[in-house]
Amino acid sequence: MAVEKRRLAELASHDAFVHRHNGPDSADAAHMLGALGIDSMETLIEKTIPRGIRLGRELLLEAPRSEAEALDYLKRLARQNKVFKTYIGQGYYNTHTPAVIARNVLENPGWYTAYTPYQPEIAQGRLEGLLNFQQMVMDLTGMDLANASLLDEATAAAEAMALCRRANKKAKTDKFFVADDVLPQTYDVLRTRAAYYGFELVVDKPHRLAEHDVFGALLQYPGETGGIHDLAPLLSAARERQVMTCVASDLLSLALIKEPGALGADVVLGNSQRFGVPMGYGGPHAAFFATTDKHKRSIPGRIIGVSKDSRGNTALRMAMQTREQHIRREKATSNICTAQALLANIAAFYAVYHGAEGLRTIASRVHRLTTILAEGLKRKGLTLAHDSWFDTLTVAGADAGKIHGRALTHEVNLRWHEDGRIGISLDETTTAADVATLFDVLLGEEHELSVSSLDEEVVTKGLTGIPEACQRESDYLTHPNFTRYRSETEMLRYLKRLENRDLSLTHAMIPLGSCTMKLNATSEMMPITWPEFSSLHPFVPGDQVVGYKQMIDELAAFLVEITGYDHISMQPNSGAQGEYAGLVAIRRYQAAEGQGHRDICLIPSSAHGTNPASAAMAQMKVVVVECDRNGNIDLDDLRSKAEQHSEALSAIMLTYPSTHGVFEEEIREACDIVHQHGGQVYIDGANMNAQVGLCRPGDFGGDVSHLNLHKTFCIPHGGGGPGMGPIGVKSHLAPFVSNHIVTPIPGVREDCGAVSAAAFGSASILPISWAYIKMMGAKGLREATELAILNANYIAKRLEQHYPVLYKGINGTVAHECIVDIRPLKATSGISEEDIAKRLMDYGFHAPTMSFPVPGTLMIEPTESESRYEIDRFCDAMIAIREEIARVESGEWPAEDNPLVNAPHTMADLMDDSWQRPYGREIAAFPSEATKAAKFWPAVNRVDNVHGDRQLICSCPTIDAYRD
Repeated sequence: MAVEKRRLAELASHDAFVHRHNGPDSADAAHMLGALGIDSMETLIEKTIPRGIRLGRELLLEAPRSEAEALDYLKRLARQNKVFKTYIGQGYYNTHTPAVIARNVLENPGWYTAYTPYQPEIAQGRLEGLLNFQQMVMDLTGMDLANASLLDEATAAAEAMALCRRANKKAKTDKFFVADDVLPQTYDVLRTRAAYYGFELVVDKPHRLAEHDVFGALLQYPGETGGIHDLAPLLSAARERQVMTCVASDLLSLALIKEPGALGADVVLGNSQRFGVPMGYGGPHAAFFATTDKHKRSIPGRIIGVSKDSRGNTALRMAMQTREQHIRREKATSNICTAQALLANIAAFYAVYHGAEGLRTIASRVHRLTTILAEGLKRKGLTLAHDSWFDTLTVAGADAGKIHGRALTHEVNLRWHEDGRIGISLDETTTAADVATLFDVLLGEEHELSVSSLDEEVVTKGLTGIPEACQRESDYLTHPNFTRYRSETEMLRYLKRLENRDLSLTHAMIPLGSCTMKLNATSEMMPITWPEFSSLHPFVPGDQVVGYKQMIDELAAFLVEITGYDHISMQPNSGAQGEYAGLVAIRRYQAAEGQGHRDICLIPSSAHGTNPASAAMAQMKVVVVECDRNGNIDLDDLRSKAEQHSEALSAIMLTYPSTHGVFEEEIREACDIVHQHGGQVYIDGANMNAQVGLCRPGDFGGDVSHLNLHKTFCIPHGGGGPGMGPIGVKSHLAPFVSNHIVTPIPGVREDCGAVSAAAFGSASILPISWAYIKMMGAKGLREATELAILNANYIAKRLEQHYPVLYKGINGTVAHECIVDIRPLKATSGISEEDIAKRLMDYGFHAPTMSFPVPGTLMIEPTESESRYEIDRFCDAMIAIREEIARVESGEWPAEDNPLVNAPHTMADLMDDSWQRPYGREIAAFPSEATKAAKFWPAVNRVDNVHGDRQLICSCPTIDAYRD
C-alpha cells in the first residue's frame, strides 16, 4: 500500500506541470467536446487530422520530470560548464546587467510575454523602449536614423551589403569589398548571403579599398585585432567613386572614438550586447543598424516611428517598412520578421540607466586598463600589432605554448590566432586585479610590474591608445530620457510606468492566429540567468561547455523524435532565418548532385509572406500555386506547375496545417508530386503546435522544416523577439546545413557557410524549450496539441452563429486556429476588422491576427494554455461586439460615431467634458463585467498610421511633446 501511494505521488508530481501548462482540465474538456457534439478527444482528432499521416503511437521520449527534477538535472548539466574569465572579445564581452533591469525587464513576464507591437495603442511602453534604442544608436553612431534591432552583427552586415547593392544603382559591378580585419563570423555570414545574391566578395586590407571596383564596402572600426584607423579619408575617397560604405562598430567604443557618421559612413552596424546583455554562448543579442536619411525607405527590419492618435496626442507605432516582406513577398529586399526587441530594450535601458556620463566613464575605464596592459607588455619587450587600441590588444612574438598553459592555470580565456598571435579584449567587468593576473599569464609571475605604478604613469603622461584624429568630440544621449533616471527609485518607476502601458500575457490571452502566444512557464525561464549558461562566450573551448553541449544535443534529439527528421541544426535564430537556412541547404544539396540549375520554388498563394521573401533571398524564382475555395492547395494547379517546371523545380514551401487553419487531406500527394519532379519539400513549422505528438512532417513527405521555438516550444516573444528557428532535415540534407568558421560543426561540410554569428544561434534561450519538453513528456505534449485543437474548435463553434467561419476541414473541424470573416459585416455596417481589433482593447484583449491570410478577416488561435474561463471571456467579448455591430446595422448608432469606430477608449475620453457621443461612457470603457473587475487602459487613442508614414520621425520626441 505504501509503495502504491508513493507511486501515485510520483505520478502526480510528474503530471503537475502538464496540468499547469494546459489550461482546460478534464471537466472543461468534456464541456467543450459536448458543445461540439463530439463524444471524445479521440473522435475530435480523427475528424481533424487525416488518418494517413497520424503517428499512431506515443512519442519515444523519456518519462516527464517534475519542475524540481528538471531544474535539478539542468543544474547538474550547468555545473559541467566552466565559467573562466574571458578576454576573447571578437564582438562578445562580459557585462554587468544592472539589477533593476535584470529583475524588472529580463525576468519580468510583463516584458517578456508581450507580442510584437502591431497594435500600438496597447504597446506604448515597449515602443518607447525601442525608440530609446533607436535614439541611442543614432546618437552614438552619428547617423540620421536607426531601426529597432536586427538579429546579430553578422546578419546586420549581410543586410547592409544588400542595401548597398539596391541603393547604389549607378554601380556596374556585383563586387563587394570586405576589409581583412572584419570579424570572421561576420565574413562567414556574408559569404553565405553573397553566394545567393550573386555577389563576389573582395577581401583586402582597408587602405586598399580604392584599388577595387566595388559597389560597396564593409570596414571594421575598431578592427578585429584592435587597431583604430582614421576612416575619414577612406570613406571620402569611396564616396567620390560612388562606393557605398558600411562600418561595423563597437557601440561602447563610440563613447570615446569618433562616430562613423561624422566620418562619412552610409551604414553603421554592430552588436549592442555589451550594453547589459549577457553573452549567453552567442545570443540572443540586439544588433543595431543605422543609416542616412537618404535610405530611410530602404532600411531593413522594424522601425519605430512617432505619429499622432485620434485626439492629436503623440503616439508611437511601427513604421510601414516593418512588414514589407509580407506586403512585397518575393519582391521583398529582406525576409526579416523577428527582431530582438527584449534585448534591444535591455540595451536601451542600460543607456538610460548610465546616461552619457556613465557610458563615458565605463568606456574610459576599459580603455585606461587596456592602456595599462599595453604599456606593461611593451615595457617587457612584447610586440603589439597596433599602436592604437580601445579595448583589444594583439600580441605578437610571445611563447603561445607557455602562455596557454599559464592561462589554463589561472582559468583565463584568451584569443588564439592561427599565426601564433594572442588577442586580449578587456571589458566593463575587468578590474585592476584582473590586469595583474593577465601580466602573470602573459609574462610569467616574475615580471615585477605594478598595475598601480603603470596607472599613475598613464594618468600623469596622458597616455592613450586612441589617435587624436579619432577622438570623439560630439555630445550624445542628451535627450531627457537619458538624463533623468539616475536614482534606482526613478529608474524603477520609469520601467514600471512603461510596463503598465503594455498588454501582455500577464493581463489576458493574446489570440493571434499563426503566432501561438502560450504559457512561458517561470520554471522554464529560470535557467537563462544562471551564470553557467548566461556568462559563456560563444567561442570558448569545447571542454568548457560540456554541459551546454549535452543540453543542446538532448534538445536536438527531442526535436528529431517530435518532427520525424534525422538531424537538427540549431543555428538559425529566427523563424524566417530558418526558412532561408532550409532553402540554402536544399540548394547546396542539389548543386552537389549536379542539379544546381534547379531554382524554381513553388509557394501556395496562402503562404506566410516570409516564404516568398526567403526564396528570393536564396536566388529562387517563385511560382505561385493557387488554392481552392476551401483554402486547400489546388492539386491540379500544383501538378500542372510541377510538370511545367519539372527540369528546374527546386522546392515547394508548404505550411501544415495550412495557413487557413486546416489539415489538408492530400498533403502526402502534394509532397509526392514535387518529389516525382525532382524537387524537395520544405514544410514551414509555424503551425507545428497542431502536430506535436499526433503527426510528424518528416513522416509525410517533408525534407526540411524550421521550428519556431518561440511559438510551439515556449520561448517567449519578448515584445517582438527573441526568436529561434532551428531546422530539421532528412539525412541527405544534413551535410549541407550551416557550419561555422569559428566553431566548426561535426558532420557538416566545411564549405557550408553560416547564417548566424554564433554556431548555435541564440543558445542561452534553448534551456527554455529543453525544460518544456522535459517536463511535458510524450503524453503531455500530445495532450497539449489535442487541447490546442479543441480550444480552437470550441471558439469556432461559439462564434459561428455570429461570424462566418471561413475554412474548415472535410469533417467540419478546424486545426489549432480559425478564421472568421468580417467582410459581410463590413458590407452591412461599415465596421471593419480593424474596428473590431481596436474595440477588443476596450474589453481587455489583444486582437487576433488581422487580414492574414485573407484580407478582411480575423485569425484566432487560443493555444492549449488558455483556460475555458478565459476562452469564454474572449468569446463573450466577440459576441458582445457583434451585438454592437447590429446596433450600427439597425441605425441605432451612426456608422461614423459608435463604440467600434471610436475604439479604443482611453481615460482621456472618459474625462472629456464635451462627451456628446450616442453611447454612454460605461459602454465605451466598461463594456463587460470583467472590465469592471479589472480594467486595462489603452495608453493612447487610435493611432494615425498614414500620418506616421508621411512624416517619418524615428527619434525620441521632446518631453514637451509627450506632455502636450
